[in-house]
Amino acid sequence: HVQLVESGGGSVQAGGSLRLSCAVSQGIVKTYALAWFRQVPGKEREGVAAIGVYESPSYATSVMGRFTISKDNTKNTLYLQMDSLKPEDSAMYYCAAHPWFRGLNPGYQFWGQGTQVTVS
Repeated sequence: HVQLVESGGGSVQAGGSLRLSCAVSQGIVKTYALAWFRQVPGKEREGVAAIGVYESPSYATSVMGRFTISKDNTKNTLYLQMDSLKPEDSAMYYCAAHPWFRGLNPGYQFWGQGTQVTVS
């Protein structure tokens, strides 16, 4: 069973930065595709950034140049560095894992519980 636990959310002023972390079950970071999604109430879950085992990172147009996805295989952790934050970035952020790369499509097999980001 794959477990993902997000942390690092919080409240920040526009223009500020946050780094989200996602602790992942051992071995998964090296072998699964990983991604960050976000969702606001009443809207569909939106893919933010994804990274595969061999594939280069992909980003939603709305965050390109501001967000960076990365992973640390030794720490079993996925990260999302968020810079130049805007109020429209406010959402619940989720990390997700899937056995193969599927980019920003939301059909990932495993999901975390989410961490809230609020930008004012």
